[in-house]
Amino acid sequence: MGKLSVVIITYNEEENIKRCLESVKWSDEIVVVDSFSSDKTVDIAREYTTKVFQNKWSNFSQQKNLALGKASSEWVLNIDADERVTPELKKEILTIINSEFQSFDGYYIPLRNHYLGRWIRHCGWHPDYHLRLFRRGKGRFNERIVHESVVVEGRKGHLKSCLNHYSYKDLSGHLTKIDKFTSLAAEEMFTSGKRARVFDLLFRPLVKFIKMYLLKKGYLDGIYGLIVSVMGSFYVFTKYLKLWELLKARKQ
Repeated sequence: MGKLSVVIITYNEEENIKRCLESVKWSDEIVVVDSFSSDKTVDIAREYTTKVFQNKWSNFSQQKNLALGKASSEWVLNIDADERVTPELKKEILTIINSEFQSFDGYYIPLRNHYLGRWIRHCGWHPDYHLRLFRRGKGRFNERIVHESVVVEGRKGHLKSCLNHYSYKDLSGHLTKIDKFTSLAAEEMFTSGKRARVFDLLFRPLVKFIKMYLLKKGYLDGIYGLIVSVMGSFYVFTKYLKLWELLKARKQ
């Protein structure tokens, strides 16, 4: 029988963590690495697992690699606190890790992204594949400030069942995340030597909107698709604007 460890990093996730942990309590082991939450996140997590650790925030990659290092099972499933494993996904995962013949060392899982209470079926948000299930020892998170991902040595496959993702409860929460992640993205771009031009500020946001709303058929999601596409465009604009700001500050 294959064994599965679920790894989760948290910070002030008391609104999400219980439902997340409920969806994976069937696993053999749950590992939570918390960045010293000021709410009840840690207390709730300890109701489901004894493997709750606290570590000062560094970045997403380092926190997730720390959680990965605490896992002991052959297989690892990485999820976020605002995600839920569906019964269908649970069944598919158990079938794979308990199979006598295993062809892959990592699996991409499609995310079913929910926005303001609605499942977004277009805009490039579905199917939104992420490599989340992998053999321990074969995978590790790449060292990036933001938008980290698992790098797996070996063959990779795709699962059919979805992982539910509830990333934005309201518009204020979305804007807060945009502010946070664009700062990290701009810092990463600045460190790698990238520069912001007028072209980037004018055309990249427009191209992003056209891609999401027209090419990826966001219009089929109605007002929700329009909002998601505009927010995606705003993210790109803000990212390059903050990169420009960093360059401007350096010259002063």
